[in-house]
Amino acid sequence: MSDTHLTLDMLREGESGRVIRLESKGALRRRLQDIGIIDGTVIKCVITSPFGDPKAYLVRDTVIALRNADSKKISLEKA
Repeated sequence: MSDTHLTLDMLREGESGRVIRLESKGALRRRLQDIGIIDGTVIKCVITSPFGDPKAYLVRDTVIALRNADSKKISLEKA
């Protein structure tokens, strides 16, 4: 994977990316879209838990926590 294309779980605290694709299906995809994770959305990693999973992300002025397994299904480009 190049430096400019990555998945959400690869962001470190303080880094941001712009959503380019959702790889998830079904209910998870719908839930992510409902909270504002759609193409073009900028997401910033704000907190990593002590063991690295889950992480908290800033999405449209709201902080959400996602497990790495779910975050791997969101493709980004560096913002």
